[in-house]
Amino acid sequence: MTHAPWRPMARLTARRALYAVPVLLVVTFGVFAVAAASPFDPVKAYAGTAALGADHETLDRLRENLGADRPFTARWWDWLTSALGGDFGQSAVMRQPVAEVIGERLLWSTLLCAVAFAAAVLLGTVLGVLAARRPGSLVDRAVTSAAYVLEAAPVFWIALLAVWLFALQLDVLPAGGLTDTGSDRVTFGGLIEHLALPAGVLAVSQLPWFTLYVRQGVGDALAEDPVRGVRARGLSERTVLLGHALRSGLLPVLTLIGSRVPELITGALLVETVFSWPGIASATVEAATAVDFPLLAALTTLATAAVLAGNLLADLLYGLIDPRVKLEEM
Repeated sequence: MTHAPWRPMARLTARRALYAVPVLLVVTFGVFAVAAASPFDPVKAYAGTAALGADHETLDRLRENLGADRPFTARWWDWLTSALGGDFGQSAVMRQPVAEVIGERLLWSTLLCAVAFAAAVLLGTVLGVLAARRPGSLVDRAVTSAAYVLEAAPVFWIALLAVWLFALQLDVLPAGGLTDTGSDRVTFGGLIEHLALPAGVLAVSQLPWFTLYVRQGVGDALAEDPVRGVRARGLSERTVLLGHALRSGLLPVLTLIGSRVPELITGALLVETVFSWPGIASATVEAATAVDFPLLAALTTLATAAVLAGNLLADLLYGLIDPRVKLEEM
């Protein structure tokens, strides 16, 4: 008797959720430990310019009020127990609850990453198939050469080049932000216009990996006996590519999805900074420089959870598409 496909998926998800608990505990503890060893003074960051003329007694009282004089282990435990109850603390640098800080910015970061990731996967698949169709051809050499060049290019360099070309030279897209200067209203058309450059740059930074993996996977599939047999029976090239080789060639790409999540998050932080995108990046930078323990811990936990979820998604997709893979053994 075969089990419903959702049962092994549910069991795998439950196992990964249990494994994630100690990982998140270690990560959050490490954040507090590293922040405590940082040379930045959270009290002076909180006080701002007022700290320049304040005496030691005033700074000590402020340090006591903020709890910055306590050991980082005590602060970590207090934050952890409160976070389990849904309270992620108060951000000292943002002067508002951590949940509000993340809630205001998470939507825009998620939108940027989702659009860029989808564009990279779709365009990378198309280019990879075109390159694998005739190995060694002009198209293959052009696609692979461009992929290797983009793979070596830093994402911030691509972002600056895009600003120079499309915003300064051609003046066809805005250089950054979410709305036009002097306006605080977000419209659908304006959103698409302002999203085009940052999402395009982030997609280009991820594109080489998907292109090269699809090219390799589809190329190997075309050389396999089953696919060669299908082609020998006289089926159209489109049917051979899309109906047989592509499905087999996409399997390695599924594992790549999970492994690219950390790179996607890192790239998104740089892209958001260059384009002044109102996402998580600005909060991350300010939290790091101000040693904002609660905000730092929450953002790091969020990033870690995203990486774990990406790996889980890749395994689930792999198990669904490849019948040889048993989710119970993963």
